[in-house]
Amino acid sequence: MNAGPTDLKLSFFPPLHQQRRMWVLDTLRREGVSEIVDIGCGEGELLTTLCQPAPWLGPRSQYRRNRSSTQNADDCLASMFDDVLLNDSETRDLHPTRIAGLDIDARALQYAVEDTSPLSANPQYTRWEPLQVNLWHGSLDSINPTFVDVECIVATEVIEHLTDDLVQHFAPVLLGVYHPRIFLMTTPSYTFNARFSPPGVRDPMGHADPTGRTDRVFRHADHKFEWTAGEFTNWCATVSKEWGYTVEVGSVGYPLDKDPWGRDKQAGGASQVAEFKRMDDTNSKRKRERRIRTLHAAQLEKKDPHRLVVTHHFTAHPQAGCPHQLEEISAAFIRTFESWGESVLRVEDLWFSGDIAVLCGGSVELLIEMAERDSRLHLQRIAGQRKGNWTIELQGGVQRPKDDWSAARISQQEEVSMEEDQEHPLDSGAGMTAWPNGEGDAWREDESWAGSCIDEGGGWGWATPEPIHNY
Repeated sequence: MNAGPTDLKLSFFPPLHQQRRMWVLDTLRREGVSEIVDIGCGEGELLTTLCQPAPWLGPRSQYRRNRSSTQNADDCLASMFDDVLLNDSETRDLHPTRIAGLDIDARALQYAVEDTSPLSANPQYTRWEPLQVNLWHGSLDSINPTFVDVECIVATEVIEHLTDDLVQHFAPVLLGVYHPRIFLMTTPSYTFNARFSPPGVRDPMGHADPTGRTDRVFRHADHKFEWTAGEFTNWCATVSKEWGYTVEVGSVGYPLDKDPWGRDKQAGGASQVAEFKRMDDTNSKRKRERRIRTLHAAQLEKKDPHRLVVTHHFTAHPQAGCPHQLEEISAAFIRTFESWGESVLRVEDLWFSGDIAVLCGGSVELLIEMAERDSRLHLQRIAGQRKGNWTIELQGGVQRPKDDWSAARISQQEEVSMEEDQEHPLDSGAGMTAWPNGEGDAWREDESWAGSCIDEGGGWGWATPEPIHNY
């Protein structure tokens, strides 16, 4: 029996590297993280994503508490909604205020410098909150004081590239010295590598263990090791206990292709993931502090310090947190309904139309509150839908003024009726059919363009599955 090819091609959709990034972003959103350090940031793909502004102010933004000296409490409603999630089923937006990246590769950092620059930002997107980006050049085993007590540290596909001496410092530095509230990491699963070849056959496209300690075949020539699912779980359990963290281990990256030998469940996902959360009880804090003082701090302080490559500052819109008077916002609502010629619009349609977002000072909650307070409007909260898809109806519909051409046509009809005994150069009714039936309002019937610039699917622009082997 022909066993088939020894090199099995696998396809992932979305692509595997994007699935890892999605896991990171989903976790950051769920935890409401605003400060992130990306260890081993490379060319800055994650940082560039984090530089994209949220469509409106976050629930904890400092700008939500700003008030103009000319406004009283009734004219600034944003603070009423602090820390309120309007829809429990909705995924939060990310609202980072400070992000940083560290890498040892100076050339890769130059790409990150360019891609995270405000000059590379899309000018069509309004930024409602400021953002600071710092990029550092240096090694993992050197202490950076600015990383201490940061809210979240991310290290995706990093640890497998480290030599033994750096692996030794990985957890003590990241979980000990820096002790972030949350630490996220990913690494390849050696258990999954079985999917790349038939049972009992070595992957011909793989790379032999460069250390010579095992007979394993890795996915990348620079990988110093790749852990099985059991080895990764054990390592996570050990370091989390040492440094006072809880940990949840999982995997992402399940191929579209079913395994001919039924190894799908046993192989699991292509990338292993772990979410560490700091324990802040007194005993955990004391244990961390004691281990930091006695274990690695002295020798790490002797390392060359990190070099700051660049600092980028993204400024917020000058109107952020400073909404206009309620009457002005209400009038803008009505104008928008009339200009669209629609009696029902999504919250997202209103937000991105004209100057409503600016009039609301970047607070979408203020827009929603206005819709509920104005008797001419009706807000429909749709269960299971994000608030951008909720609808607002203009009670009584849109009062469309008569078009100029309609008035002229009526006048023409009156003239014809007065001169019925005269021969008209056109066939009877020809003037009435000169406008194709309904074509004048065809754009109102075609709503395919409405909100088309809004990405409903996570923003990656996936088109076809990505074949993968050595990823």
